[in-house]
Amino acid sequence: MTARRTLQVGLIGYKFMGKAHSNAWRQAPRFFNLPADLRMKTICGRDGRAVEQAAEKFGWEKSETDWRAVVDDPEIDIIDICTPNDSHVMIALAAAAAGKAIVCEKPLARNVAEAERMAAAVRKAGVVNMVCHNYRRVPALALAREMIERGELGERLYHFRARYAQDWIADPDFPLVWRLRSGEAGSGSLGDIGSHIIDLGRYLVGEFREVCATLETFVKERPRKEDRARKGRVTVDDAALAIGRFRNGALATLEATRFARGRKNSLTIEINGSGGSLTFDLEEMNRLQFYSARDAEGRRGFRDILVTESTHPYAAGWWPSGHLIGYEHTFVQTVADFVRAVVAGKSVAPTFADGLANQRVLAAIEESAQKREWVRL
Repeated sequence: MTARRTLQVGLIGYKFMGKAHSNAWRQAPRFFNLPADLRMKTICGRDGRAVEQAAEKFGWEKSETDWRAVVDDPEIDIIDICTPNDSHVMIALAAAAAGKAIVCEKPLARNVAEAERMAAAVRKAGVVNMVCHNYRRVPALALAREMIERGELGERLYHFRARYAQDWIADPDFPLVWRLRSGEAGSGSLGDIGSHIIDLGRYLVGEFREVCATLETFVKERPRKEDRARKGRVTVDDAALAIGRFRNGALATLEATRFARGRKNSLTIEINGSGGSLTFDLEEMNRLQFYSARDAEGRRGFRDILVTESTHPYAAGWWPSGHLIGYEHTFVQTVADFVRAVVAGKSVAPTFADGLANQRVLAAIEESAQKREWVRL
């Protein structure tokens, strides 16, 4: 009998996403039947005391302050990258060269050139890779994809409308954190949350053909985090608006903003086709609204689908019908799929190639905003 494999994980980054990913690595084998065991070996961060506390709190065996030591550890099979965007490329290139399977937080990189290097590196090394776009693993959105593929919205899709709205930097006195500096972030709301709706557009509708966009930075200067008496320049967008066309002819309407007062993490999507429509709201993430033009006249209207049945995507791993899941579960489901991919030796979407495709759309939106014209992909 073949011994059951144990995959050892090294997580680089320990704050917001590090916390979400730590929980996912801990919970995935408890709820899903995985083809390998998991060992949460090392978590890494620059602040030694803080990362040591994170290791104890989140369940890692040890902590480290040098990401190179984690990548070079021969016992570690998987590198999970949850760092600011400027370090994604260097960590991923080193991990690929070391033969590690890699999962990386979105956006894959700061720009297309970095994303191309990362995609080429994992392809050359032949390592399993994945970008963590966790919303692909919201059961309601996975069901939406199934319904579209089955033709329940008709033979043709007409519209994809997506808005991702937050308000965490709407206060002009909010400090100049790394997400507001292009050197570290690449872009602002566009790459941070706009990358999610671009990825979901590709996941649900198809590849983009062209875009026309505008970007805006509402607050040009902010207090420096290290010295609030001094101000520094904001070098990324606060909001991004784009229209576009998919290769299949569907139209796209995209909005990403971090200046929508009262919207804490609002992601809404509507898709219209020749035979029906779907709507989704992340704040009601267990529900999907469906309108079918095939219903009898006088009986048409949006119906509410509670996506908690065991026949729905991912739902069988959780609770009885009608019991809801939340934001953190999408990461658990991501990790479960990634572990299966590592054991099978075959990457699962969204891969680094998907991350590169998303990056090209982000770059086209930036180019369009700069040139004030349509840009083809």
